[in-house]
Order: sequence, then structure tokens, then C-alpha cells
Amino acid sequence: MTSTTPPAPRPRTALVVEDERTINDALAQRLRAEGYVVEQAFDGPSAVERAAAVRPDVVLLDVMLPGFDGLEVCRRVQAARPVPVLMLTARDDEADVLVGLGVGADDYLTKPFSMREVVARVSALLRRVERAAALADERPATLEVGGVRIDPGSRRTTVAGEAVHLTPTEFDLLLCLARAPGQVLSRERLLRDVWDWGDAWASASASRTVDSHVKALRSKVGASRIRTVHGVGYALEDLA
Repeated sequence: MTSTTPPAPRPRTALVVEDERTINDALAQRLRAEGYVVEQAFDGPSAVERAAAVRPDVVLLDVMLPGFDGLEVCRRVQAARPVPVLMLTARDDEADVLVGLGVGADDYLTKPFSMREVVARVSALLRRVERAAALADERPATLEVGGVRIDPGSRRTTVAGEAVHLTPTEFDLLLCLARAPGQVLSRERLLRDVWDWGDAWASASASRTVDSHVKALRSKVGASRIRTVHGVGYALEDLA
């Protein structure tokens, strides 16, 4: 009797978009060492072209690019098909971060960064995509909290009956808060449950990531719906 060996999983494809060749090559080399198939682009137009041609599983995207910037790349790539995007930025200004999240980036890293953290962030993004796909197959029940209606199966959200477009990370964050309405969830728990980060990433940078996404989410569902408990975390309020 012969046994059949299950096929090896398809290697993930990462598109690295960075105009500084040294950084681009270093990112590509490290990701290839981790088992990824890596495509590279060095300006805005070629990034959009490569994304359409290879359909990557994840995009690492610098904000400052020749041709047109990373924000425009993100808009065009996300308009063609949803794909997780990790923005790489030299600027830690909150307004810049919120603009990046607003055009569809799922996460961001401020330069300088460690290659170890890049790999961890990319891995977490891909695990979240797989988790979301599995959740959609299960067709879980729709949740409603204070006029916010969340359908985990279709990943659609309405606020007071009006459809609201959320990025994948914003949706996962809202869903996590909605599963415990009124309960304050710590930043550490949100990093674990939404971003799939371990305790090793519970740093000041990680906390800023949570805060930035909460601010972006508030702009879409209403600021009063998400309560801040300073030094602790956030809660979704039932305003009905």
C-alpha cells in the first residue's frame, strides 16, 4: 500500500518596492532566505506594473518613490485587488501614517528597522489573511453594537445603515472590539488578537501602531463609539 505525500505549500510571493537599491536588495535577500519568492521594483510605475503581473501575496512599500509615491501605488494596487501592504516610511508623523492607513495599508514600519521585525510583520500579515479566509468559510453570525453592524463572513460593515469601507486591519480591529462590547481591551491583547504579534513586539512602536489604527477607525465609525482608557486600551461602546 502506497502513501501519498501532501503537496508542499505554495511559496508566498513578496513584492519589495524601495528606491534605495541597498535597502531593496537587503530586504529581498532576507525574505528569500525565509522562503519567499521575491519581486523587486524601484519606482511607482514599475511597482504597479509588477503587482499586476505577479499578483503578490504581500507588498512591502516605501512611501517616498520616484515616478509617483507609495501612497499612490497603494491606491492603485488595492483598487486592482486586495493585498496586504506593509508601508515603510522614514517619517513617523501621525498625519503621514494615517494617510497611509487610509489608502489601504495594513501596517507600517518606521525606518530604521530590523530585518527580524520586517519578517515578523510580514508573517503576521499573511497569517491574518489566512485566518480571515477561514473565518469567511465558517460564515459566523453578524454582530451589531450601537448601530455598527459587522458581517464577518462577507467582511462588510455598516454604520447606522450606511456602508463603510474598512481596510482589512480596521475590520479585524473593529471585529475584535465588537466581540467584547463595553470591555476595555489592552493594546497588548489587540496586538495579539488582531495583528497576531507575540509579546516580543509589545513596544512603544507597537503601541503607536494600535493607536494609529484606532484613530483611523474612529474617523469611519464615529469617534464617540470607541472609548479610550489612557494607559490601558480601548472599548467599543454601545451607543444605542
